Amino acid sequence: MFVNWLRGSKISSAILLVFRLVLGYTFISAGFHKLTGGGFDASGFLKGAIANPVSSEGEVLYGWYVSFLKHFALPNVDIFNTIVPIGEFLIGLGLILGCLTTAAAFFGLVMNFSFFLAGTVSSNPQDIFLGFFIAFSGFNAGRYGLDRWVIPFIRKTVFKQKASPGQTV
Repeated sequence: MFVNWLRGSKISSAILLVFRLVLGYTFISAGFHKLTGGGFDASGFLKGAIANPVSSEGEVLYGWYVSFLKHFALPNVDIFNTIVPIGEFLIGLGLILGCLTTAAAFFGLVMNFSFFLAGTVSSNPQDIFLGFFIAFSGFNAGRYGLDRWVIPFIRKTVFKQKASPGQTV
């Protein structure tokens, strides 16, 4: 019942709009700050996450993630120095404009969980909570945004689908 309401109600769509704007602002401002702040360098963050991994009672909890950071992310830090700020900015833009909203929410969740696994709490729990509602709501989360036109266009041109009977666009 809740799922149907979340995915189909205009009231839930309006609530999701507020969630999108809050989460979108968080991402776009973080990305904008990194893009215009004179150069973003993730190497310090990565080194800190490797040196002080998330642990409980002296036991490293996410050893596989520490290995990923140590053996892939840190040696390729230049790639991450580019994709993190651009990704944050584009996620925020997508959420604020309601364009490819579900994809933006998904990639926002991936980014938030990445920070979370590295031991950064910050606003990540709130962002993850809002992101799940937005991603789970599908098309309805972008009803009051560009998805109203973008998603039907993609379905029609890329996937060659016709609107199903009773589908509100």
